[in-house]
Amino acid sequence: MKNTGTTGMNAVDWEARVDFDRLRSDRLRRLRAELDRSELGAVLAFDFSNIRYMTATHIGTWAMDKLIRFSLLTRNSDPISWDFGSAAKHHALYNPWLDVTTAEMDADPNAPHENAPRPRLERGARAGISTLRGAFTPDAGIAEGVAKKIKRELEKFGLADQPLGVDVIELPILFALQQEGIRVVDGQQVFMEARRIKTGDEIRLLTQAASMVDAAYEELYRFLRPGVRENEAVGVVAKTLYDLGSEYVEGVNAISGERCSPHPHVFSDRLIRPGDPAFFDILHSFNGYRTCYYRTFAVGSASSAQRDAYTRAREYMDRAIALVKPGATTADIVSVWPTAQEFGFADEEAAFALQYGHGVGLSIWEKPIFSRLVSLDHPEVIQEGMVFALETYWPSADGWGAARIEEEVVVTADGCEVITKFPAEELLVAGPRYIAVGGPLNLQRDSQSHLNTAWRRGEA
Repeated sequence: MKNTGTTGMNAVDWEARVDFDRLRSDRLRRLRAELDRSELGAVLAFDFSNIRYMTATHIGTWAMDKLIRFSLLTRNSDPISWDFGSAAKHHALYNPWLDVTTAEMDADPNAPHENAPRPRLERGARAGISTLRGAFTPDAGIAEGVAKKIKRELEKFGLADQPLGVDVIELPILFALQQEGIRVVDGQQVFMEARRIKTGDEIRLLTQAASMVDAAYEELYRFLRPGVRENEAVGVVAKTLYDLGSEYVEGVNAISGERCSPHPHVFSDRLIRPGDPAFFDILHSFNGYRTCYYRTFAVGSASSAQRDAYTRAREYMDRAIALVKPGATTADIVSVWPTAQEFGFADEEAAFALQYGHGVGLSIWEKPIFSRLVSLDHPEVIQEGMVFALETYWPSADGWGAARIEEEVVVTADGCEVITKFPAEELLVAGPRYIAVGGPLNLQRDSQSHLNTAWRRGEA
């Protein structure tokens, strides 16, 4: 079965599609392998994407910024997940993969071998909560309770004297763990390395997520016209995606007209006008797997400066995609992109994320990262099975508009496959086609009407 196929969104008995049991086991196997390669005894996750990768649990997106739930994986146990209120009871009912046999360390001196592992069946879904980002009064001892839960597991599995890797953490939790004698270190790299290469099922879910954005762009292309607002465009995209089964529309950048340069990275209530450039970035999640997917349009018509900017951005994109294959590096890719100074910025940090690339998975910025800020000095090798997005940007010469393009690619054995399919080879003109007495107006025309007259062109 081809990994990038979009056979359907639902599981069926008559066709091989995403195998979710395999997805769960493959992700956990990769995370275990990275933990075994590290110097850590265990990893503790508060980040929702890492928790989902580890435990295949999900309680919605309302709590993503609250750091309220946490999960632990040790060298000698399967995942244990402490969750918010009744969510833990729900997991116990519907997440049987969390109820597994663990190898508890037996310190009984009468045992055949001191510290010999012994199997024990334990419930992996448990009630537990963090500090609600400080909303609980410190006197309640919530942070200390979290630390004691973790220490109990580390001692049980003979790992209390080994480093504990943590992805993100609230300071009261950190201090409480340290007070318990636990050595807390950075565990982010264990998670990021595990998530660097995607499994076949992950690639299918990422491809399906991208296909939903294809549909959203089709609706957006039909909707765009003078007089609609950027925030209305965001609503059209969000409704399309949720209707198709998205679990989370993380964001829709909707940028038009003079707001295109410099890129503000946030939509507004600006009215779109005839001749405007407009670019969009659609970020959403299907079964946890994200998209990051820019497209640029002209509304009604496009100026020659806007068309030139688009052509430039497309050329940088095509040069980059042509280099993607196993064994190439992130430095190879960014070397064909312009320096920050070439498009009006003081340095690479000031221009960060305009000529850019990043892994896409359960979050939108994963390994590898492509940027002249870091990649030339710290190149990463491109490997088969990676999924990443490449983004290019170019401001128009009139100082007003800009073009933004993004493609997501899957690295194959001998190159890559682009999974973002909405047309982007050339600048598309959306909106009405205006008819004058002499026939249809040219789709390439300057935004100031007097610049398009016969007299101005020297024809009168």
